[in-house]
Amino acid sequence: MNMDWLVIRSEAISFRIDRRVPLILLLLGLTIFVAVVMNVGKGEYPISPLDIIKTLFGIDTGNPDHAFVIYNLRLPRTLVAVMVGMALAISGTIFQGLTRNPLADPGIIGINAGASLAAVSVIVLFPSAPIYTLPLSAFAGALLMAILIYSLAWNRGSSPLLFILMGVGLSAIASAFTSLLITFGEIYDVSNALVWLAGSVYGRTWEQVFSLLPWLIVFIPMALILARHLNALNLGDDVAKGIGTRVEWQRGLLVLVGVALAGAGVATAGMISFVGLIAPHLGRQLVGATHEGLIPTSALLGGMIVVLADFLGRTLFAPIEIPCGVVTAAVGAPYFLYLLIRNRKK
Repeated sequence: MNMDWLVIRSEAISFRIDRRVPLILLLLGLTIFVAVVMNVGKGEYPISPLDIIKTLFGIDTGNPDHAFVIYNLRLPRTLVAVMVGMALAISGTIFQGLTRNPLADPGIIGINAGASLAAVSVIVLFPSAPIYTLPLSAFAGALLMAILIYSLAWNRGSSPLLFILMGVGLSAIASAFTSLLITFGEIYDVSNALVWLAGSVYGRTWEQVFSLLPWLIVFIPMALILARHLNALNLGDDVAKGIGTRVEWQRGLLVLVGVALAGAGVATAGMISFVGLIAPHLGRQLVGATHEGLIPTSALLGGMIVVLADFLGRTLFAPIEIPCGVVTAAVGAPYFLYLLIRNRKK
């Protein structure tokens, strides 16, 4: 018994990285680079991959238009896609670990709905507000939603099942208020809000890149530091307490990190759904369930998913452009149904 307990303790709190993780991260990094080059090169003014790589590394291509198109028009949009995908994927990984539920996702449990309500309120009610207020308002909305869910789900300790059920209910309420704002808002502001709600990186500039970057710099390292505690919480509260984890304190920190990343991602690119659901599942198949390796793997997968969704949205029905949020929903909804059916059979 004592030996078994020591094994559980070691698995839960030690910093153990699967041997596959470095290779998987390298391959995913190269894949994202290829996806970025593809996305940047596609458009009414096509640019060859070689010229894109030369421009990115400061090598003269003989065409000054390349630098302008890449750096001012296409690269910021693509970087936003990568960063938003990373933020949503890590958030989804955290909430799946906290709730011990493979169907948990910031969009499904209501976090994105709270961020959306706050962000749409700023867009519709305060259209002249500075751009940096959007991530702050989305974070505030997501945090308030998380506090409400956490409070209502409390029953002498937080319940993963109640957490999800309360999130679904509060998400419906927040969505109703969002629809109300859109109904009574000014036409121009409502149009901006609707485009934003569809989930798109269209028109994103360096301003959005630099407004999102601090959130990733602060909260991604926090997620990696807290990964070992997420391992412990994933074993169940009783086991986590038994090995010395301060359950509610660590859970609160992880909720804060997940909310911050989801809120920042939603504020920057709108409702890009199912990324936080799909990326962790793919990550577990590649590197297993230990969060020290799963979190960075899911982050790169999330970035790749959003970039590829943006690429497909721009090319499938060109010149008509489909928001990347529509593409992720078209792929994610059937995948969600598949997971529902698979988990029901277990």
